Amino acid sequence: MEQAAVFDIIYYLMVGVFFTHELDAVKRHEWRVLPLLSHLPDRGAEQFFIWFHAPIFALLLLGGDGEPSNGLRLGLAGFAIVHVGLHWIFRKHPAYEFNNPSSWALILLTGILGAAYLTLVSVS
Repeated sequence: MEQAAVFDIIYYLMVGVFFTHELDAVKRHEWRVLPLLSHLPDRGAEQFFIWFHAPIFALLLLGGDGEPSNGLRLGLAGFAIVHVGLHWIFRKHPAYEFNNPSSWALILLTGILGAAYLTLVSVS
């Protein structure tokens, strides 16, 4: 398999798992944990959270177009790792609902794929 194809597979797996995590995030009311949204009325915060993901998803998809070392791909892979840390920090928050193996598998797999992507880019 060509090296570029391996990069694409890992990147798109990371994106796919991240998208799936965000579906889970709506179910788990993630906006109730986020500092900028947790003080808003629940319905408004939910709508902002959902609609804010349109540009985020566009960035994730745009990052797939180009060289493996493009800044957008690298930044998103790095964020996937930071994202795990953010969930770890917020895990004790009273409104945190990602308290099941499936949610954590999605969170961790996104970070693992991000780390794998960055590792492969750095050694290529």
